[in-house]
Amino acid sequence: MEWGFNKHFWPGLSQDVVEGVVKAAIGGGISWFDTAEVYGNGCSERDLSSALVKEGIGKGDVVIATKWWPLLRTARSIGSTIDTRLECLSPFPIDLYQVHNPSALASIPAQMNAMADLVEAGKIRAVGVSNFSVKMMRKAHDVLARRGVPLASNQIRYNLLARHAEANGMLDAARELGITIICYSPLEFGLLTGKFHRHPDLLQSRPLARRKILAKSIESSRPVIEVIESIADAHSATASQVALSWLVNFSGDTVVAIPGASKPSHAEESAGAMKMALTAEEMERIDEISQRFR
Repeated sequence: MEWGFNKHFWPGLSQDVVEGVVKAAIGGGISWFDTAEVYGNGCSERDLSSALVKEGIGKGDVVIATKWWPLLRTARSIGSTIDTRLECLSPFPIDLYQVHNPSALASIPAQMNAMADLVEAGKIRAVGVSNFSVKMMRKAHDVLARRGVPLASNQIRYNLLARHAEANGMLDAARELGITIICYSPLEFGLLTGKFHRHPDLLQSRPLARRKILAKSIESSRPVIEVIESIADAHSATASQVALSWLVNFSGDTVVAIPGASKPSHAEESAGAMKMALTAEEMERIDEISQRFR
């Protein structure tokens, strides 16, 4: 589950809400949380850690992923800031440490070697990247391989309304190299829930940047929403659960998703997606209706 906020897309959450979301996620069987340094300059990491501790979760009970923010930084800051990341997440270790995007003032080899140093020092357990192109991902993989460290993941935007990873070779490359694709915005900022199609007035309460993205896509995505809502009715499920189930199963074991949550019910709903199984016919029907978004 993705853990963080950006005021241009998502509202900040009170600690009570944070604790409620974590409680609901844990109760639903979710054991992996994704956050980042840039989400409140460590606030998200600290809030997540605090909520997990309050829920009685200990080291080893969950998987924690966070990200180094590369903008205007060199690879040296990967090592110089890791203790702060560990302090913010204490008592939990960093199971997956990711380069947040390819904007660093450093080459990919320099960044990956700095990450490999952290693995060798026992400060992180695995290395990932985020928003890397296929070419960049391959480069990162090759550099780490020379150090005996696998590239665990690439976190990208991928969902039923943003299927570019299938057309640009990203999924094929990930399968070839044994890299997991982590999907952020798996519900396309809430569009795949269907609520904005049913109640377009809800857009007015959303942050401006998110509102613009949603408004542009409501009509073009309506056929997809109609299909997944129809399938959801047959399963006594929700549209978002169908969209998540399709996403994590369509490509076999290559893809995982990190749906966000701003209230406990969101976490409960996302967890419910793990309990449903779409038929082969339903998977194909969803694939067909969303082909235009590849």
